[in-house]
Parts: sequence; C-alpha cells; structure tokens
Amino acid sequence: MQRCVLLDTGPLVAVINRRDQFHRWVTAQWANIEPPLLTCEAVISEACFLLWNVYGGQEAVINLVKNGVIEIPFKLEEEAVIIGELLKTYQSVPMSLADACLVRMSEQYVDSFLLTFDSDFLIYRRHKNQMIPVTMPQ
Repeated sequence: MQRCVLLDTGPLVAVINRRDQFHRWVTAQWANIEPPLLTCEAVISEACFLLWNVYGGQEAVINLVKNGVIEIPFKLEEEAVIIGELLKTYQSVPMSLADACLVRMSEQYVDSFLLTFDSDFLIYRRHKNQMIPVTMPQ
C-alpha cells in the first residue's frame, strides 16, 4: 500500500516553475508518487500567489486540482478550533495557516508523509509530540 502524500506550497511551485532551484529534485520525487496528492486550499492559494509571474503558473495549479492530481479534502470550518490552537502554540516559529492545516492533515492521515522544503516541519509536532514524516531536499 502506497503512503499518502501531503503537498506543501514549495514543492508545488517548484514542479511548475522550471527556474526554481528545486525543480529537478521535486520532479524526480513527483515521478515516484501515485496521485492524488493531498493538500489544503491555503497551499493552493499560496502557490497561485507565488506563481502569478510565471506564464501559465496559476492555470497549471488549478489544472492539477481540476484533473485530480491534487485533491483538497481538508475542511477548515470543521478544523478551525484545532487550527487556532496550532497557530497559537507555534506563533513564535511563526506558523502559517497552510502549515497549520498540513500539520492537522498529518494527524488525520496517519500513514502519510509531507513533501516540503520547509524546515519548520522538523519543529512542528502532530498530536503535540510526534514528528511529522517529511521528504525534503538535503
């Protein structure tokens, strides 16, 4: 059984932007992942914002969702209390909304790993004391 892959903003941007320093690394990772990758709307929003100046970048993000390569099962309205607690706990890091949602998703999808470039995920804990399994470049 393949592990579920949670997708952070950085790798999503890098797979689309060929000029990103991690494009080749994330493309190689992506080739070994069976869709769908799971994420939250905050990640999609961040990626679209960061790709505004890459021709076709925003459209590529939306097409990945439209075509089912990326799924967005996370419902913020159902998780708002827990997300608020995470944001408060990690305000000194600081934690973004997207990061909080991904931490919560890692609690919901126990057999998952997070594709990320963000070393803050080495600090964050799921269920308050468990490391979040991550795949990131060295």
